[in-house]
Amino acid sequence: MATRILRIAMTKARVRLGELVRTVHVDGDAVVLEKDGIPVAALIGIDAFEDYLEARDPRLRRKMRESMKAHRSGRSRPIREFLDELKPDRGR
Repeated sequence: MATRILRIAMTKARVRLGELVRTVHVDGDAVVLEKDGIPVAALIGIDAFEDYLEARDPRLRRKMRESMKAHRSGRSRPIREFLDELKPDRGR
């Protein structure tokens, strides 16, 4: 998640592109690029971009809806129980 959202005119961004990319990468900020004061694009970190693409995946969205429905209907379980299932059986 971005710590700050910076707004900058595209004409200024061209000159400062390296600095802006570094700010996005190192500080986790997002940069909104404006044309005539109107937001037209954004620079975001690659992790945020991958999260965005993943969230647009219809299969993932369907799974998320199914999970929320199961949770709301009481068909969920404590996280500890789930994590314990993932642990290798040390008794074997």
